[in-house]
Amino acid sequence: MKHRRQTVGNKALERLELIFDADPNSKQGDETEISSLLIHNYENKYYPIESPNPIEAIKIRMEEMNLKQKDLVGVIGGKSGVSEILNKKKKMTVEMIRELELILHISASVLVSNYKLVN
Repeated sequence: MKHRRQTVGNKALERLELIFDADPNSKQGDETEISSLLIHNYENKYYPIESPNPIEAIKIRMEEMNLKQKDLVGVIGGKSGVSEILNKKKKMTVEMIRELELILHISASVLVSNYKLVN
């Protein structure tokens, strides 16, 4: 069954590739829009992408913003505190989450998600 889903999905993507640049006011333009929605729904159903845990989200945003670990010193603690947070040795406090939300522009709902500490 999985193989059949992949084949159907691949065919839909191939077709979309052919008509992608169609005039939006044409039949192919309509087909492009409908196909895009169907493919999006299909991928969400069969190949969902889970949100990163809070620490992964912080590291991703730091990379996007070209920030280093030292750039969070003073924001979420001293040098060792930042290291403990980013290495999942210590949980973030509410105050840290508030600061990170402001500085890294990561939703608090992502930052408050539960994650396991490393021993």
